[in-house]
Amino acid sequence: MAAVTASMVKDLREQTGAGMMDCKKALAETDGDMEKALEFLREKGQATAEKKAGRIAAEGLVMTIVEGDNTASIVEVNSETDFVAKNADFQAYVEQVAKQALHTSATDLEGFLAEKWEADTEKTVEEALVAEIAVIGENLKIRRFEKLTEDNGFIASYIHMGGKIGVLVDVETDVVNDDIREMAKNVAMQAAALRPVYTTRDEIGQDFIDKETEILTAAAKNEKPDADDKIINGMVQGRLSKELKDICLVDQVYIKAEDGKQSVQKYIDEVAKANSANVKVKRFVRFETGEGLEKKNEDFAAEVAAQMNG
Repeated sequence: MAAVTASMVKDLREQTGAGMMDCKKALAETDGDMEKALEFLREKGQATAEKKAGRIAAEGLVMTIVEGDNTASIVEVNSETDFVAKNADFQAYVEQVAKQALHTSATDLEGFLAEKWEADTEKTVEEALVAEIAVIGENLKIRRFEKLTEDNGFIASYIHMGGKIGVLVDVETDVVNDDIREMAKNVAMQAAALRPVYTTRDEIGQDFIDKETEILTAAAKNEKPDADDKIINGMVQGRLSKELKDICLVDQVYIKAEDGKQSVQKYIDEVAKANSANVKVKRFVRFETGEGLEKKNEDFAAEVAAQMNG
């Protein structure tokens, strides 16, 4: 058996990013053959990833990147713990995922994971994820991504709470200056804070309107069983209008409105008029880390002890 030297371990560790003891074991198992040791670690990384894949990854990070004003990406990458989400290596990895999304031609997550990894084209995005799981030691998941392009304006981004929430806002405008940019950032902050579902009412399908009308009508009739159709219809329309106002970004009350009444759309129009501009917020994308995912609640000290004993 060939002797495993410290230099060999160092070289293998630099190539793979795996732990020192893992590298030493890989070299010992493969009789010092560097190529076979690389394969050994990749196989071990895969096995480690599969073992960890059953664990809930509901923490993590949202990151945005804007390139030249006109192209932007937003990604959510999940980890198991907030501790890892704050790790510099993990954050660097998420940034690379965001860069990948910026240049992707994929239209869904499956296609994205199958692409060549820009940072190392010998791997796919999925294979790079598996390798990162082996290095970080937690289950990680690229949950979602989106890419926006805007040729007649710009894209604004906003990150809240260090990556807990991220927003992109697509702004079509014939004037781009500091006032318009500030307006776009304020709209992005609005989306982060008040969680709209749609940009405008035009995006809402008739099926949604019909279903909500049905539900609100039944509720109104239960509330006022003796009321005639005119009264019931008035109640339903009023409540439906309020609901749509809450879920449509441009219809929401602007969070910085001095009178407490100005809508986001009126704020946009006000800034546009002051700058002799034609401005339209075409769409937004909002990601919140772990949104809709089950989160585990474990004692961190107990988890460390369990790992040490495992």
